[in-house]
Parts: sequence; C-alpha cells; structure tokens
Amino acid sequence: MYNKSYNNNFYSMSDSSIVNEICNGIKQMRLSQNISQQELANRSGLNRVTISRMESGRAVSLLTLVQTLRALDKLDILNAFNEEPEVSPLKLFDIQEKYRRKASPKKTKK
Repeated sequence: MYNKSYNNNFYSMSDSSIVNEICNGIKQMRLSQNISQQELANRSGLNRVTISRMESGRAVSLLTLVQTLRALDKLDILNAFNEEPEVSPLKLFDIQEKYRRKASPKKTKK
C-alpha cells in the first residue's frame, strides 16, 4: 500500500489513526529492506504473529516497538524523544558564575 503523505498532521488525526500510521511505517521499513515478517521476528526475538498484528494496526507495547526498531536498525527514530530543555541566557549566566575559575592557595594552620 502506498503511503498517502509524508507530512501527516498528527494533531488532526485520532489516536487510532496515528497508531495505524506508525504501524504502516514499520511495515514499509521492513519491506524496503526486503525482510519477511518471519525474518524480522527472528531478528527481534518476537513471534511472527506479533509482527503481523503490529503491521495490521494493532497497538503494541513500547518494548515490542523498540525491539522491532532495533531489528530494523532504525533506533535513530527515537532521537525525537531526546529534546534538550532550553536555558535562558540569564539562567546560563548564573550557572556559569557558580563555576570556579581559579585555584586558591592552601591555607596553613597557625
């Protein structure tokens, strides 16, 4: 099946439609690598029926998704979840001021 759009607006879609898009994406990744469902199941340590259910749009656990992405060598997709928090310039200045800039001589006891 041909993917109708590469720029889906996920905000306008229902949750089940989003799950279907993700599952279709997994299927397309598998097919583009010319891997059978059984081969993907063997690589991921999952059952072929689990792969089939996932590709048909049934919701799967996050662990199953990670195992599948690892088997497809597509874990880089998960980088979207590593969003760095933005630090304001003033907060950054305050943080930098707390770092020591020089070593001070040791104090001797009298």
